[in-house]
Amino acid sequence: MYAIIETGGKQYKVEAGDVLYIEKLDVEADSEVTFDKVIAVGADDGIKVGAPYVDGATVTAKAIKNGKGKKVVVFTYKPKKNAKRKMGHRQPYTKVEIAAINA
Repeated sequence: MYAIIETGGKQYKVEAGDVLYIEKLDVEADSEVTFDKVIAVGADDGIKVGAPYVDGATVTAKAIKNGKGKKVVVFTYKPKKNAKRKMGHRQPYTKVEIAAINA
């Protein structure tokens, strides 16, 4: 059984036991997270698609940790103007493990 969930402005195809990095959630580590924006649920007998979300379907997960990704160097400049700027960015994330799909 799999589900397609929406979180952080992105969509993810998840199954029970999957570990994925999503946009940072306001939860502590080792706590339960419930995703109620389930777009579709697929099983052996077919797929159920919501409009826009499947009624009564939820996905429960366990937040493993919060962290930051690797540094990305952002360098901007304007040619012939001697104007340049170097910045770094580290995207925050939450690592979650999918526990169950409740359809």
